Amino acid sequence: MAFKISDTITWVGKIDWELRTFHGEEYSTHKGSSYNSYLIKDEKTVLIDTVWQPFSKEFITNLKKKVNLNEIDYIIMNHSESDHSGALSDLMKEIPDTPIYCTKSGAKIIKGHYHKDWNFVEVKTGDTLDIGKNKLTFVEAKMLHWPDTMFTYLSGENILFSNDAFAQHYASESIYNDKVDQAELFQEAIKYYANILTPFSKFVVKKIEEVLSFNLPVKMICPSHGIIWRDNPLQIVNKYMEWAKDYNENQITIIYDTMWNDTRRMAEAIAEGIKSSNKDIIIKLFNSSKNDKNDIITEVFKSKMVLVGSSTINNGILSSTAAILEMIKGLDFKKKKGAAFGSYGWSGESVKIISEELNKAGFEVVNEGIKELWNPDEDGLNRCREFGRNILEKI
Repeated sequence: MAFKISDTITWVGKIDWELRTFHGEEYSTHKGSSYNSYLIKDEKTVLIDTVWQPFSKEFITNLKKKVNLNEIDYIIMNHSESDHSGALSDLMKEIPDTPIYCTKSGAKIIKGHYHKDWNFVEVKTGDTLDIGKNKLTFVEAKMLHWPDTMFTYLSGENILFSNDAFAQHYASESIYNDKVDQAELFQEAIKYYANILTPFSKFVVKKIEEVLSFNLPVKMICPSHGIIWRDNPLQIVNKYMEWAKDYNENQITIIYDTMWNDTRRMAEAIAEGIKSSNKDIIIKLFNSSKNDKNDIITEVFKSKMVLVGSSTINNGILSSTAAILEMIKGLDFKKKKGAAFGSYGWSGESVKIISEELNKAGFEVVNEGIKELWNPDEDGLNRCREFGRNILEKI
């Protein structure tokens, strides 16, 4: 399958309708994904990125239908992660001497993946490659989201090949942003940012400001996953700037796990208390053992405050609570507040442990939390409701 993007450029990637997890089991892909590769035919022929290794042979078979492989003058690897470089081994068996343009880190990482010393041409920001009517300009984009990442800009066509930036894990044969469901598109875009790019937000801001300072016209943004931004392409750039600056909405997210529904009842009572004092604030509740972890993280990203609850078990916390707290810590959220709650039977350490973990994650822990012994009675639930009402004062 291939799609003509312009007279010069053809999409030659792979739509992966069946993909349900990414980065091993770390990222859920409810809507599948795509591995976007682009073939440029000018006076010189250029291939930008490849696909994930399981689709390597299919990719090369389809690519041969569009071009004699020996006519490919240059390969551009904007990022060396396996979902982009996975077809290189098979491709380089066919055209072993073809130059591979990448950053210095990119060459090092590709060698680490495939243990081959191919014909690497290392580039840095501002380096160019004339290919005929058009010219390629390379822009290093370190930590968006790996050290080797770069953008490639095609002048003449005015297209930015942005690799993982501005992408989504979203399978669609309607390959343009104006042809797909907008709610689905932006949900997948914010989920992608929240779960993958949040730790690198300061780099996002710096790089976008740098690229915008070049005053380059942008007709399309072609990322490595999901759809191509052709209708008002800078709208996703503006969204990234918004998301990168300590983003939050008027929302409190309550995350809990529970053994016998006691902590669940606490969570619901706390939510009742919050809502009774502020009907405008959005409250979302998630059982971390039953809901998708990446969807939860997306809601954490959107929230001003996050309340985390767990029953106490074996002097600790339930495993799904520990896991979501570890994810939160790794994503390095900024300017968010938090508090802990939980039920217990014997020793009751869960609230203290959760508070400590939220503090390690950089959250402002607003109080000592609340814990209830065994199954909370109406007085206990009223204490939880009061806890919810009081928590609003801390936002």
